Amino acid sequence: MHSLDTYAADKIQSLEAASLMRRLRPTHRATGAVVERDGRRLLSFSCNDYLGLSQHPAVKAAAQAAIETYGAGSGASRLVTGDTPLLSELEARLARLKGTEACAVFGSGYLANTGLIPTFAGKGDIVLVDELAHACIWAGAQLSGARIIPFAHNDTDHLAALLAEHRSAARHAIVATDGVFSMDGDIAPLDWLSAVCEANDAWLLSDDAHGVGVLAEGRGSAALFPEAQIPFQMGTLSKALGSYGGYVCGSQAVVDLLKTRARTLVYTTGLPPAAAAAALAALDIVEADAALTALPLAKARAFTKAVGLPAASSPIVPVIIGEAQDALDASRALEAEGFLVVAIRPPTVAAGAARLRIAFSADHPDAEIARLAALVKPHVKARP
Repeated sequence: MHSLDTYAADKIQSLEAASLMRRLRPTHRATGAVVERDGRRLLSFSCNDYLGLSQHPAVKAAAQAAIETYGAGSGASRLVTGDTPLLSELEARLARLKGTEACAVFGSGYLANTGLIPTFAGKGDIVLVDELAHACIWAGAQLSGARIIPFAHNDTDHLAALLAEHRSAARHAIVATDGVFSMDGDIAPLDWLSAVCEANDAWLLSDDAHGVGVLAEGRGSAALFPEAQIPFQMGTLSKALGSYGGYVCGSQAVVDLLKTRARTLVYTTGLPPAAAAAALAALDIVEADAALTALPLAKARAFTKAVGLPAASSPIVPVIIGEAQDALDASRALEAEGFLVVAIRPPTVAAGAARLRIAFSADHPDAEIARLAALVKPHVKARP
């Protein structure tokens, strides 16, 4: 056996022993929130398609029309020949939605953050990151070469103390956070974070992947704090908008620099036309149907009320189980009842904090939410 295979096999064995091994399971998404897996139909509470727009006839028709007009792929980097006309239209629409001067579209949300942070931070700078921020924020900070300083989750006092200690020695400072935290569903205090940043000449980055489309009539978490100054408003097209891709909204100068210096935009193929067209059609629906955008949060709050949890702040509700194997067992028990609720385990969450991450969609029937709540409630009561 090659030494590489031996290394991989040993790692797999250790992951298996800790109930941390992950395996892909083919899943066919059917209508609404229903999926087919291993020959069974399940109601999925583990999908980020919060509005069901990936299945919407207008969104699918727009993607199909774009393929007929522009082809399946963009063919090259946006700066070479891959800047299809749909991308500039999409950027204008996203900037309007987020209330900024301009926007840059990337191939994914991960690419957006790993391109953004190194463009504006490097050696001699500091990047202060909420300890629960998404992995792509941490990756972007690491790629930048700047000094990375974590701050306690949503703790503006801790952030202010760290800036007081370290800001004067740094050339520039970025403060990076999720707008809606993907594993906990809570919302960053963007107004207070903004005030701390403004007082210390720091630039605030908010990742709104899980806020756009479902909060503030679809405008996202930043719109909940209209006075907040957020120079980097990042998000994705792959969740509530039902498509694929990522974006950064900001001033014209910020976006112009991104388009000429962000390595994950300059050196990668542009977003496929179908994805851009689908996102544009989804934005039409979001902007026209405030009632639809309110449904995921309303359904999440019906669930939290039923199981005795604090009222949900977003469509994401975590039910903390504790150990990884216990979370897997709870997930399997729900699957036996017809629900797909995937167990989230370390390193995605901290050791001892394995959980069921329940994501609510506009497509979830109220009766099935009530049935899920009845099954989950004993786990909530057992929490320490």
